[in-house]
Amino acid sequence: MEQFRALLTASYGRHYLAQRLVQDGDHPESPAGELIQVSTPAKQHIGAVGDRMLLEMTSLDQARIVHIEPRENLLYRSDAFKSKLIASNVDQILVVLATQPAFSPDLLGRAVVAAETNQIGLHILLNKCDLQDNLAQARKIIAPYARMGYPVSEVSAKFDAASIEALRPAIQGKVSVFVGQSGMGKSSLLNAWVPNAAAITQEYSVRLDTGKHTTTACRYFELPESWGRDAQGKLGALIDSPGFQEFGLAHMSVSELEHAFREFQDLLGKCRFHNCAHQSEPDCAIRDAVDKNEIAPERLALFRQLRSDSKTADTQIQGISQAKERWSALAVKPSKR
Repeated sequence: MEQFRALLTASYGRHYLAQRLVQDGDHPESPAGELIQVSTPAKQHIGAVGDRMLLEMTSLDQARIVHIEPRENLLYRSDAFKSKLIASNVDQILVVLATQPAFSPDLLGRAVVAAETNQIGLHILLNKCDLQDNLAQARKIIAPYARMGYPVSEVSAKFDAASIEALRPAIQGKVSVFVGQSGMGKSSLLNAWVPNAAAITQEYSVRLDTGKHTTTACRYFELPESWGRDAQGKLGALIDSPGFQEFGLAHMSVSELEHAFREFQDLLGKCRFHNCAHQSEPDCAIRDAVDKNEIAPERLALFRQLRSDSKTADTQIQGISQAKERWSALAVKPSKR
């Protein structure tokens, strides 16, 4: 059967769509052609939008995954019981916030931690800046991240086309993934950058013969040629992820968490105790930096929450494992005759 390389361009739970990767002259490979429905072994959720993979055709418009190529990175969120893949092989996260409705500082902080852990770039987009009432408060929440060097852009997707155009250098030639809560204006930004996004989304739904998965979909949109290519001839792309209220990071260890806080890194190892939790221990370098206004107190509070989440998840996983072992020991074995 025919085998070929493809890019996973849409994920609706365990339902995937992909397109062949083709070479266009001297330009890098890009997805093109008909959408292909992709099946996975035992209906497992193993793929992420942005995956490059080897497929094998099983019918006219359906294929199965033979192999997923090694990923440069994988962005996902998790709790003690499950994980949710968001995207792979991305260059940057575009965290979309808005002046109205109010955004979650916790989700922003967690997205930043995920970016640092996966060595993915991050750009904060404050949308709906034409709405002035909560603008000052939004800027105040974002300010610690701007001081740490994370780029921040204020935009109005619907009413200020110049603010969207100004972001051209930030997304040109890069694979960017939107992250944010519902209502932040991700769809408006997507439509501003990819004018035929609605048509592509409809094509995805038709190909799957359903529209019910759209709220939980991750989808890949290549930027139009009008945005231009980077120096290597690569077009940029946007991965639209569904809005979510929580960004679980239960899979991260305490050490990984500490190193994911950019402002902690020069201070690690300088606390009196090597296993300092930065709670109430004496001579804690991190808490001293907070007292000196060198680290925002909200960031230390976020670290403590994530550390607690990680510990809780470990306890829950251990409890589940031990319960399974007890049930296995109690299982009745068939008697020998």
